[in-house]
Amino acid sequence: MSAAVSSAYAAGEHDVRIVLNEELDVVEPCMAARSNVGRVILQNVNETLTEFDAQQGGLKPRLATAWEQVNESTWRFKLREGVKFHNGEALDANDVKFSLERTADKSMICEVGVKYFGGTEMTINVIDDQTLEVMTSPAQPILPLLFSTVPIVPDSTPRNEFTRAPVGTGPYSFAQWNVGQNIVLERNGNYWGEQPVVDTATYLFRSDSAVAAAMVQTGEADIVPNIAVQDATNKDTDFSYPNSETARLRIDVQISPLDDRRVREALNLAIDRQALRGSILSADVIPATQLVVPTTSGYNKDLQVWPYDPERARALLAAAKADGVPVDAEIKMIGRTNVYPNATEVMEALMAMLQDAGFNASLQMYDVAEWNGLFIKPFPENRGPTLLQAQHDNAKGDAVFTAYGKYHSQGGQSVLDSVRVDALIGEATAASGDNRTSLWQQLFAEVNDTIIADIPLFHMVGYTRVNPRLSFKPTIATNSELQLSQISFK
Repeated sequence: MSAAVSSAYAAGEHDVRIVLNEELDVVEPCMAARSNVGRVILQNVNETLTEFDAQQGGLKPRLATAWEQVNESTWRFKLREGVKFHNGEALDANDVKFSLERTADKSMICEVGVKYFGGTEMTINVIDDQTLEVMTSPAQPILPLLFSTVPIVPDSTPRNEFTRAPVGTGPYSFAQWNVGQNIVLERNGNYWGEQPVVDTATYLFRSDSAVAAAMVQTGEADIVPNIAVQDATNKDTDFSYPNSETARLRIDVQISPLDDRRVREALNLAIDRQALRGSILSADVIPATQLVVPTTSGYNKDLQVWPYDPERARALLAAAKADGVPVDAEIKMIGRTNVYPNATEVMEALMAMLQDAGFNASLQMYDVAEWNGLFIKPFPENRGPTLLQAQHDNAKGDAVFTAYGKYHSQGGQSVLDSVRVDALIGEATAASGDNRTSLWQQLFAEVNDTIIADIPLFHMVGYTRVNPRLSFKPTIATNSELQLSQISFK
């Protein structure tokens, strides 16, 4: 097979083709928290100040070479010297200040800002060209880790609109965006670091997992980062990896009948999670109790997976109905096509389970752009009761990357409005050590056991198919970035 793959490849010897399961609708760096945007841009085109080491743990220098905490609320960062953007401009502290402020600008609705910096006010002081200090309110004990999420752009980037031609400092420049066809990155000959061996990367889009997997099999492509379990059939080319994603249905707790806790409990009891393992989803997925994976600081191991108990679910619905709760109202299940392999099939199975337990559930699937309009505030008026399919990645190791955006009353993706939840998030964000861990654990108990804000489904695994001509193995980080510099050829 290896010979067939190599001979079928028509591009240059050191060019690669990567197949993504969703076509990108934006190429804006501040949207790199979205998996497929991150796989193209993050650390390839636009670099971050720090980089989380997914294999060894801890932080590595990237555009910042050193950092220190000045006081409880202030950190100082020293920038790498001699770095230039792809447009020839030299990187300095003003570019970093611009990037941080632009990402956190609420009028931009950047997913990096919404996901990681909601509720955090930053005051940035440029000390000199290579030094800046960042003061935050509340204090951020893990600010250097947070800065591993922010792609740095030059201050000539449009301030209040998404760019369609991202410029960065990375080992690859953004060369082409042929909408509907492909995206092309080219190696940056002036890169400050070690030159990678891949010359050009072309990103193609195929929503059908089997088709995408076959493209590597026939030599039309080199890597498919995310294929379905039923297509991962070749032990020589297919790799599974824990991808740090957690799948869930977000319950809109503000809308009747979902504002009744008994109804939310019944939703969880109606789901037969075991039936999905080893069938539609991989047998390796782990039933989830909360939105962070067990390796995340703040994970609460005491929470229990909801049992499958449709009889109890029906009893809870009957009790709620007797109290006047409109449990017969239609509940719309909002799915995102290809949010993960077999996403539509999973939603169809969940709908059948809910209907069997007595819910009046219906299903609508959307592509990412339309789905995003339902996922992020402002939510549509008169939206009715909804369960929204989502998947959340937390590969950075701290619950702060999850909590604010998902559960704080001011969080961009949150449907909660709880004084207790807001207080716990505020206290945990400013805390450190064991106290920080304990506060996050209290938060997940409050959200998942007391309020029941979600239907937690599974901690997911990913399957990647890699052309045998490459030396590349996925890590937990492959879900959110795919560094071309980590690829070599046999």
